Order: sequence, then structure tokens, then C-alpha cells
Amino acid sequence: MTPDDDGVSNEQLAAQAQQGGRAGFETLVKRHRAHLYRLARRHVGQSDDAYDVVQDTFIAAWEALPRYDPGRPFLPWLRTIMLNKCRDFGRRQTVRRWLLRTYATEPSLAPTPDPASEAEDENSEAREAIRLERLDRAISALPASYKEPLLLTTVAGLTQEAVAAQLHTTTKAIEMRLRRARQQLAKVLAELDGEG
Repeated sequence: MTPDDDGVSNEQLAAQAQQGGRAGFETLVKRHRAHLYRLARRHVGQSDDAYDVVQDTFIAAWEALPRYDPGRPFLPWLRTIMLNKCRDFGRRQTVRRWLLRTYATEPSLAPTPDPASEAEDENSEAREAIRLERLDRAISALPASYKEPLLLTTVAGLTQEAVAAQLHTTTKAIEMRLRRARQQLAKVLAELDGEG
């Protein structure tokens, strides 16, 4: 419940927003969008998808604001919404992959590729640094139980104790998940380096 540079805490802004103060919520969005984007980018692996997740997070937060308790820290509440939106995104991607496999086995159902869209995709991939793209792929390939503690400690800069509280588990469990995440990440990166 510490105030930001302008002397107003997140919790005070959330309370203002609950009373109909859109300016309070807009300030919260400005304060936290970059932080949430960094987390979402690593979680979902693509920048456009991460923007969508962050936008969905703020929409869900606005809708859930009447249920927010200003006596509790705002940022962990917001991060929880963002993690749920990342999980929702992951579930949708699983369904999409299944549908694409189905289309691939039934050529008459397959969508016709758009050449302009394919060229645009190739250009955007070429602009990204290869190592960062591989790292994103490796992180997004991790299971959520490993990915979330890794992102919350490395990208968000939270302590293991804070991550344990955020994810409703023990510090020892977070320590174990981080160790396993790093092991799997090293393995996936080695495999990806072998591809290129």
C-alpha cells in the first residue's frame, strides 16, 4: 500500500475507480501496462498476443473492480487476473492447434492461406532477434506451473515468498518449480539451438 511517485497508492486509485473515477483506473493502466506486458510476452510467446492478453486483463479488472477490496494490495490482484488471462489464452491455443491438425488431415476443410498475411508474418519474424525469439519459444513451451513462478521472479522481480503468496502455495514449492523450470528451459533452448 505504498504510494507511487505521485503520492497516490494503487489501492487509493482503485478505490477512486470503484466510485466511478475513470481517471483513477486510467492511471492504474498507465502504471502497470508495461509490467504486465513483459509478463504476458514471456508467458504467451508473441508480442501481438501479449498485447491482447494485457488488454483483456484490464477489461476484466475494470469489470471485477466492484469486487476488489482496497484493503488488499492491488498489484497481486491485477497479476492474478493477468495470469488467468494467460491461461485462457493457452487453452484457446490448444484448441486452435487441435483444429489445425484436423484441417490438415481433411484438405477440403483447410482454410486458404493469405499470401499477404504470410509475407507480413515472415517480415515481422525477421525483425526480431533470433535469440529472444528462441527464448520466448522456450519459455512459452514450459508448463504453466513452472512458467508462472519463473516469470514472476525474473520479469516481475518478486521474491519467492511473494510468488508463493501470489500463487497460493509454499515457498519450498516455488523453489522446486523454479529449479525445474530452469532445467527444462536449458533443455528446450539446447534443442532450439540445434535447429538453427
